[in-house]
Amino acid sequence: MKLTKKSHACVRLEKDGRTLVLDPGGFTEEDAALGADALLVTHEHPDHFDEGRLRAALEANPAAEIWTLRSVAERISAAFPGRVHTVGHGDAFTAAGFDVQVHGELHAVIHPDIPRITNVGYLVDGSVFHPGDALTVPDHPVDTLLLPVMAPWNKISEVIDYVREVRPRRAYDIHDALLTDLARPIYDRQIGELGGTDHARLVPGDSTEV
Repeated sequence: MKLTKKSHACVRLEKDGRTLVLDPGGFTEEDAALGADALLVTHEHPDHFDEGRLRAALEANPAAEIWTLRSVAERISAAFPGRVHTVGHGDAFTAAGFDVQVHGELHAVIHPDIPRITNVGYLVDGSVFHPGDALTVPDHPVDTLLLPVMAPWNKISEVIDYVREVRPRRAYDIHDALLTDLARPIYDRQIGELGGTDHARLVPGDSTEV
C-alpha cells in the first residue's frame, strides 16, 4: 500500500487504484477526504471527524462509503442512506478492497472529570494500525503503527511504552498538529532511542510504501 500523511491524524492509503482515508478532521487539509472510495472515522472529536469534509467526499464520489462508530454515524447517516456503516470492537469488514479489523472501545482519559467517549482503532490489511485517540494494543501483529505522539491525553513516556507493547516493525507519527517544530527533535530522539522499533515522521503530503 501507499501511505500518504496528511496533517494531524489523517492518512490516505492507496492500493489497486482504490483510496481509503482515515480521520479527516478539522486540523487536516480541506481536500483531505476528496477522492476517497472509503472513509474510516475513529471517534467524534473535531480533529478526527469533520462533517463538512466527509460530506464533500461522499458528494464527490457517489460510490464512497463511511465506516465509523455510532456517535459519528448518527450525525451523518440520514444524509447518505445506506452509505454509513456502524462498527465496533471485534468487527471485521472490507472497504473498497481493504480488509479492516476494529479494535478498542474507549477514548483515552483526558482528565477524570471529563467523561470518556467511544473510540475505535482500525487495522488495515492486517498491517497498518490507526488507534485514534487511545493506546489500544490489537490482538494481532502490527507491521506499521500510526503513532499518536502529542495530545492532551498522553505524555511521551506513555507513547514510548505503547510502541514497546505493540512492537510494530515501524512507527510513523500522527496526532502531531499540536507539536511545535522546536519539540520534534526531542520526540524523534526519545521515541527512536527508547521505543525499540524503526520510528519516523512524514511531512504532510509525503508518502511511503507500507
